[in-house]
Amino acid sequence: MMVDWVNFTPIKSLLGGAMIGLSAALLILLNGRIAGISGVLGGLLTAGGWRDRWRISFVAGLVAAPVLYVLTRPLPPIVIQASVPFLILGGLLVGFGARAASGCTSGHGVCGISRGSIRSVAATLTFMAAGFVTVFAIRHLWGG
Repeated sequence: MMVDWVNFTPIKSLLGGAMIGLSAALLILLNGRIAGISGVLGGLLTAGGWRDRWRISFVAGLVAAPVLYVLTRPLPPIVIQASVPFLILGGLLVGFGARAASGCTSGHGVCGISRGSIRSVAATLTFMAAGFVTVFAIRHLWGG
C-alpha cells in the first residue's frame, strides 16, 4: 500500500472527524438522540416522522453541506468503476445490512463505540471486515 501524498489531508481529515464527533455529542447531549443516519432517515420516513423537526434539520444539513461546499470549491472528479446493476445491488445490501445490524456505520461506528456499546463494536468490526474482504475479492480474486 502506498500513501497518496498529493491528496493526503491529515489536518482537514482531523477537523472533519472532530466536527462529526462534536455534532454527534451535541445531538445526544441536547436532544437525547443517536446520530445514526439510517435511524434518522428511517424515522423521518415513518408515519408522522415528518413532525420531528430535529430529523428534518439533520437531513437538511446532510443535503446542504455538499451544496455549500460546491459554492466555495469545485467538487473533486467522481469516478465510478461499477455498473448500474452492481451499484443498485450494493445499495440494497448496505440497506439490508444496516437494518439487520440495527444501525449503520455512523450509528454504531461513531456513536455506539464512543458510548462503549459492545454490540456497536461487534457491528463495526463486522462492517469493516466485510469491506476488507469485498475489496480484496474484487481487486485480487475477480481482477477488478
